Amino acid sequence: MKRASLLALVLLLAVAGTLAAHDLFIKPASFFLAPNTSSQAYIVNGTFTRSENAVAYDRVRDLSVVGPPGHAHPDAAVWSATGDTSVLRFTTGAAGTYVLGASTLPRTLKLEGKDFNAYLKSDGVPDVLAARTKDGELGKPARERYHKHVKTLVQVGDTRSEHYETALGYPAELVPVDNPYALKRGATLRLKALVDGQPVANQYIVTGGRTRAGGRLTSAGLRTDAEGIVRVPLTATGQWYVKFIHMTKASGDTAVDYESKWASLTFEVR
Repeated sequence: MKRASLLALVLLLAVAGTLAAHDLFIKPASFFLAPNTSSQAYIVNGTFTRSENAVAYDRVRDLSVVGPPGHAHPDAAVWSATGDTSVLRFTTGAAGTYVLGASTLPRTLKLEGKDFNAYLKSDGVPDVLAARTKDGELGKPARERYHKHVKTLVQVGDTRSEHYETALGYPAELVPVDNPYALKRGATLRLKALVDGQPVANQYIVTGGRTRAGGRLTSAGLRTDAEGIVRVPLTATGQWYVKFIHMTKASGDTAVDYESKWASLTFEVR
């Protein structure tokens, strides 16, 4: 009996961990690089500090590297997926603020009602959870089509450039209004949340990360304003992420119940 109960508890925790491990981030080996340097960035598929699975290149819709040399779209030659982490290799050019981006193709999943509700709560989709509660749908299973679109900002050399504000045209993305590498701890960073190229008002945004000492940055839930702008207080130095999931009920599509478009942006505050 005790052994069976222990096994059930372990399985429950494993399922809970899987449900929470949905995020996708780009984390460069270093957010600060010298010009004309070869480096790499890790595609972290799970939490900000731990990747659960590698992302195969056949799931990639677009790769982008934007900086003073221009806007490049690398191919499969720069992407490797082994073990639990994918790696994007790139080379910097002249000094400036670079954007690295990766966009994935849609996938579909089905979850039982309680598991879907837990995922909405843990991953930051409170509006859909509130709607399911109001409509008495908490017990209904859900079929979801999702795709993820991730970006990171890398500062090369000492000269900052305007490339940080480049929109990559992804179905969902965060576009900085301010260059985080021109800001210090205590400042406020403005970001615009876009879905299908349009600003999204009242979008729920989640921030977090790790301090320079390795501690956890306090996670915060924020909202965009009427123009789709979210204001992120940079309360500490360290590696930051900002993310959102834009989820809507599928209309005219009997294959799925919901469609979600995920976006994340990472950078470092020194």
